[in-house]
Amino acid sequence: MAVVVVESPAKAKTINKYLGSDYTVLASYGHVRDLPPKDGSVDPDAGFDMKWEVASDSKKHVRAIAEALKSDDTLILATDPDREGEAISWHLKEALASSLKKGKTVRRVTFNAITKSAVSEAMAHPRDVDGPLVEAYLARRALDYLVGFNLSPVLWRKLPGAKSAGRVQSVCLRLIVEREMEIEAFRAREYWSVTATLATPRGQEYQARLTVLGGKKLDKYDLANETAAELAVQAITSRDLTVKSVEAKPANRNPYAPFMTSTLQQEASRKFGMGAKACMSAAQRLYEAGHITYMRTDGIDMAPEAVMAARDEIKRRFGADYVPDSPRMYKNKAKNAQEAHECIRPTDMGMSPDKLKLADDQRKLYDLIWKRTLASQMAAARLERTTVDVGSADGQVVLRATGQVVMFDGFLKVYDEGRDDAVIDEDDDNRLPQIMEGEKADKRKIAPEQHFTQPPPRYTEATLVKRMEELGIGRPSTYASIVTTIQDRDYVRKDKNRLIPEDKGRLVTAFLTNFFRRYVEYDFTADLENELDEISAGDRNYKEVLARFWRDFTAAIAETADLRIGEVLEKIDEFLAPHLYPPREDGSDPRICPTCGEGRLNLKTARSGGAFIGCSNYPNCRYTRALSGANGEDNGAAERVLGEDGGQEIWLKSGRFGPYVQRGEATDETPKPPRASLPKGWSPDDIDLEKALTLLSLPREIGPHPDDGEMIEAGIGRYGPYVKHGRIYANLPEVDEVFTIGMNRAVEVLAEKATRTGRTAPAALRDLGEHPDGGPIQVMSGRYGPYVKWEKVNATLPKEITPEAVTLEQALELIAEKAAKKGGGRKKAAPKKTAAKKPAAKKSPD
Repeated sequence: MAVVVVESPAKAKTINKYLGSDYTVLASYGHVRDLPPKDGSVDPDAGFDMKWEVASDSKKHVRAIAEALKSDDTLILATDPDREGEAISWHLKEALASSLKKGKTVRRVTFNAITKSAVSEAMAHPRDVDGPLVEAYLARRALDYLVGFNLSPVLWRKLPGAKSAGRVQSVCLRLIVEREMEIEAFRAREYWSVTATLATPRGQEYQARLTVLGGKKLDKYDLANETAAELAVQAITSRDLTVKSVEAKPANRNPYAPFMTSTLQQEASRKFGMGAKACMSAAQRLYEAGHITYMRTDGIDMAPEAVMAARDEIKRRFGADYVPDSPRMYKNKAKNAQEAHECIRPTDMGMSPDKLKLADDQRKLYDLIWKRTLASQMAAARLERTTVDVGSADGQVVLRATGQVVMFDGFLKVYDEGRDDAVIDEDDDNRLPQIMEGEKADKRKIAPEQHFTQPPPRYTEATLVKRMEELGIGRPSTYASIVTTIQDRDYVRKDKNRLIPEDKGRLVTAFLTNFFRRYVEYDFTADLENELDEISAGDRNYKEVLARFWRDFTAAIAETADLRIGEVLEKIDEFLAPHLYPPREDGSDPRICPTCGEGRLNLKTARSGGAFIGCSNYPNCRYTRALSGANGEDNGAAERVLGEDGGQEIWLKSGRFGPYVQRGEATDETPKPPRASLPKGWSPDDIDLEKALTLLSLPREIGPHPDDGEMIEAGIGRYGPYVKHGRIYANLPEVDEVFTIGMNRAVEVLAEKATRTGRTAPAALRDLGEHPDGGPIQVMSGRYGPYVKWEKVNATLPKEITPEAVTLEQALELIAEKAAKKGGGRKKAAPKKTAAKKPAAKKSPD
């Protein structure tokens, strides 16, 4: 027998069905080796020698494979068909070197889909591990390590509070920060339009927009104000209108190409609000179950047999009219398609989403892939676009009405792509009544409308991935990890699906742009990606690429050695000035301190890390404020007195940690007057004296507990609103409940918390079914998040799997893995081949 190794238990289970008893199929659980996270793991002075280490969690998997090889002579490496998959195969070969002596054979196989035919074809044509592809991986891993371990310490020393910098993540962060700076620098421009509701002699109404005034074609900004718009209305009102021309033109809309990684992530974001990480996690599970082809790809071409299967399915479902005369062929537009496998498509075109039992996220994604694939091979939609010009006899006024009619829906019967932030032409959806040239147009209503130009939109994950793809930054296997990393580091937050840079992210971008500009340039990063692709094609020596990069990079690092923190802050302060000191309404200097009126505002760093705006007259003037608020503004930081209470002024102020209310001013007798931060969701603009006093009165006493008489309090703490009894703190769902909660509700919440901390058995969220060895499997809610429970085995749910979506099969995988780690609990875990499972391990981030 031969030992076949794949990345995940789910993939192993699917492949095992096709290979049968002649093979032992085992999982490596992703990468088995990595560079130790310490300095010296890559040694530039020793030819970029890399010191690898088998992860502690991976040792048991390597041992299991080595044990299987004692009785088998052949190792077949069947990891994913891309650069990362090739790297895992290489690592396995290296880690198992001692078990591969004495004439044992190592072969590599790849398949683009986990189907019986694809797996059988791959097994019939094995090859060696691809050296150039592995070298491209080594170069990328070394580059990322060298940047991270040499640039991050510079950040820590020169920019307190910054976490780390990554080679590609920093460039991605720059995109988001620069877009935000464009938005802040944007100044809206007013313009007007005039739309008339007209009617045919038969009484049918339609809309037309003014396009010619005074015999001159109107440009966007020609009606610059209300006065100009009213004059235009008068010009239309005072003239009789007739239809000058009616022009109908046929038009075709061709279908979209099938999905590749970036377009799948974009559509999942547009249609479902699904982040790149969640999208790839769902796609991974679909691939491992054999439902779709490999999901990390630059390619949009489709296998000939898949094209024919799609055409057959289209004809069966919709009829021959929906099948074009010849198959549609798509070519990749990307400059580099290093990972250009086939497109992402269903492995069986006849397997519609309703025939599969899938978790909700997988079902939605499969439905999207299935529809897009069928649509890509369908006939074009046929439209008729109509343009009607209505004008006055003297030619001084012309209005235009446009609309379209779908004559044949074609691929639109199945699928239409979502939109990002492009302006949607509403006229495209209008259906005009029958309008005859020369007939009169009755004026029913003439309405001027005010508009303002809009700033560029913030990036969504979809538009960010699209922009990275356009610039040549990153590759299919890296998009999700790049976008996730900058959020995990708190450099960027996602709000209503939009990516907004945090102050920490702005500071890092400002620092890198000023002191390491070359390494956050879009062209430089894209060129480096191209060189990695050339390495994978065997056209470049990877150590030469590393040597050239390292020579220039170490020189740039050396230039920062003598930088003082004050000098760094001065540069960043200048770079971020438009954001930090926006123009004031009264036209005064935005850097003058609003408290003392003399000092100048500038960027400062806190001892605890991070940065804030402070007055140069410190310590005489203690004015401070955060860099920005939730909307990139000053947190409502204009200090103001809200009123008086007990002879003391109640202030609204803004500090380095955001807006707060304060009783009185700091004095020698009271250096730290009572203050309270505004809770999350409370706007400074809405704070009045009553709300401020309510905040300053916290914690609020509710009353003595009926069991022991100890006081129950409600307040707002580090982790949000709470009620407290002795040492027990119980979170409240809403801030407002702190001020309204009564004794009965407080006792109930505290009792629930006591239950969760183990005084009584918690209730199950869901019952999933029986374990093969007996006993129920349940989904529970725990202190550190949801988990699945069987007997004495508790296995935490990964972030990407919700309690509502987890399946019995996934629970069995998680329980088997946890049981193996702790020795199996009371009962024996299920057999290794079928139960030692967990969700596919994440690939190494870029």
